[in-house]
Amino acid sequence: MKLRELTGPLIAISLPFLLFNLLKFNPSLDIQFAVPRGHFYIVSSVALLASIIAIAVGISGSRVRNIKISFLAMAFISLAEVFSVHGLSTPNMLIHVSHLPGVAAQGSVLLASFWLWLSSVSSDNGFIVRLSKWRQWLVPIWTIGLGILGFAALSFPHLIEWVPLDGLASKWLSTGGVIFLNGMTMYRYHQSYRYSRFPLQAAIVYSCCWMINAQLIIVLGETWRLSWWLYHFLLLASMLVMLYGLFKQYASNQSLTMTIRSLFTNDPVERITSCLSPSVKELVLATEIKDTYTAGHNFRVTMYALKLAEEMQLQPEQLRALSQGAIVHDVGKNMIPDAILNKPGRLTPEERFIIETHPVKGYEMCRNLGFMKEELDIIRSHHEKWDGTGYPDRLQGEEIPLLSRIVAVADVYDALTSTRSYRKAWTHEEAIHFLKEHSGSHFDPICVQAWVNVSSRDPEVYRLPSNLASPLFMSMPSGHKGVV
Repeated sequence: MKLRELTGPLIAISLPFLLFNLLKFNPSLDIQFAVPRGHFYIVSSVALLASIIAIAVGISGSRVRNIKISFLAMAFISLAEVFSVHGLSTPNMLIHVSHLPGVAAQGSVLLASFWLWLSSVSSDNGFIVRLSKWRQWLVPIWTIGLGILGFAALSFPHLIEWVPLDGLASKWLSTGGVIFLNGMTMYRYHQSYRYSRFPLQAAIVYSCCWMINAQLIIVLGETWRLSWWLYHFLLLASMLVMLYGLFKQYASNQSLTMTIRSLFTNDPVERITSCLSPSVKELVLATEIKDTYTAGHNFRVTMYALKLAEEMQLQPEQLRALSQGAIVHDVGKNMIPDAILNKPGRLTPEERFIIETHPVKGYEMCRNLGFMKEELDIIRSHHEKWDGTGYPDRLQGEEIPLLSRIVAVADVYDALTSTRSYRKAWTHEEAIHFLKEHSGSHFDPICVQAWVNVSSRDPEVYRLPSNLASPLFMSMPSGHKGVV
């Protein structure tokens, strides 16, 4: 890691702790600031508002098919809902003096840290894959469950008395857990940020820095002292910075009308582009700019694959996964040297070996960005062959994921019908003949037949000019075209 890349996080983690210690070891500065009523209203209102924001984030995570966003929403919800209990349990407001404020403060940080850590785990991890099957239900079940627990705690605060908060061991065990979870999260997101430069990754690093500081102040601070109030603002800052990162990464330039229209459109271009975040669009653009012969290739392959999949009557959720996986299927080429990627003429065996690493490189990159298993399968397996002679894993037959088999047909069809430096584009008839000839060896026969059927019935399906630029590329500001 370069030192300058760590400067911001180092300041973020050290400055609040230095300020806390400056106040704590200077009693004249660390004044008593006991305002229970203000604590009750301010903390409760902010936390409840954050809960609403968290639920909205969870819905957006479902829309963009990114399990990491769902986990981030659950971190938001944990921090907001449980911390609202901390505010609502302010002594002598709704309830009498109890352990509940301290338990809620500690619980909010621990739970938020856990979900942040889980969001940093690769999305092909077995546990994450199993959780992903319940993706639509995670946020609502967790939200309702915490709400019920919070209501029960406020109704029967004496039940919390058994939670050991005063013991030194329990305090530092909790602190160790928070530091470990946030430390791992910071490391993983910083590693991903060094390559992809996604705003959300940087935001999470800063959020974790402040979460660690908040935990230390919870353990070391004295209630109602000015230094103790710091952790309330740090938790608020950790929520706001994550929200800012989400906004920067997923905010669209579309108007509200265009956004709503994209949910119901039959336009294939809008169907592909509306479900992509600006950051994923930048990945696609970087691939197309880097490989000058395939500008528009990702988009055309996605168009062909969607038509083929519709012919095979795939479910809407599969079509969404297909569009998001196909559009980035060649993203691993970003890590292939330009001299090899754009070499005119045939490649040497050594160069061919390097080119054939791009599915794994793309897979490794995207599994750390929260792509779901179906999209990851497309990225990794679109060069597998039906007879088991493909790469990188030499999968055979139905071992190859269905969406990957569909993209394989669309990918080769577009490659054959596109002009390259070393040959002219093939005609549609020549390309169809090639697909039929290699059906059952290179390609899944069912996928080939589906493409033959749909292209025969509707020639407009394949009449995309080979020099068509991707709509993503055309919408990019002119000052950015040609710059990766």
